[in-house]
Amino acid sequence: MNRLQYKQIKSKKIYEVVADELVQMIKKGTLKPGDKLDSVQQLAENFQVGRSAVREALSALRAMGLVEMKQGEGTYIKEYDPGALSQSISTAVLMNQGDVKDLLEIRKILEVGAAGSASASWQEKDLDIIEEALSEMKMASGDQELGEKADLTFHMGIANASHNKLLVHLMNSVSETMAETMKETRRIWIYSKETTSERLYQEHKSIFEAIERRDATKAQHLMLAHLVEVEKVLMAYFGETDENASLN
Repeated sequence: MNRLQYKQIKSKKIYEVVADELVQMIKKGTLKPGDKLDSVQQLAENFQVGRSAVREALSALRAMGLVEMKQGEGTYIKEYDPGALSQSISTAVLMNQGDVKDLLEIRKILEVGAAGSASASWQEKDLDIIEEALSEMKMASGDQELGEKADLTFHMGIANASHNKLLVHLMNSVSETMAETMKETRRIWIYSKETTSERLYQEHKSIFEAIERRDATKAQHLMLAHLVEVEKVLMAYFGETDENASLN
């Protein structure tokens, strides 16, 4: 007898409720680009929550590109990409410097090893999946959603090619977080002055070719270099956005 699969219901944290309410005010036009928000203290009183919840909510909105904090002036609604309104609050909260750095550290630990193991253990069907993800990545220029999906499939494909069940389990345990953050990490990387979608594709292609040649050392080196480069671009991005930020 087949058992029904139920989606787990997660309760929202207070800051998510506050952030959601502010997003709705932006969607409705109650808050417009250029408008200055009330102080953290005033917002806390208005929402009847603690100031820490307001600060976390504003951090999420800043990560979504909806607000900017000006030193000594306050928080303002930005001119924003309408697509930012569809981004989940939980994803935005993950997109802070500390959490992204932690995620990339985990990815380096797992994926460098996966690249080496995959080089020794791949089967033809594994290469087919990874190569198909590469093809989709190449065709995804301008299609961010396809690029995100192909990117995740590529990295998970390498883990699966290791045929190490525990490694695959560990990668699956962080895959949801990888998927949630990939939208923003790819956007930041691709639109960085230093990086193009073609360069991103070529880095993945080089990793695949080393795995295909069963050159574990090269595959591991290229995977580490790729993830280090991602980290450098992301940390530079956070350095720029945090330079004049204030949550007072």
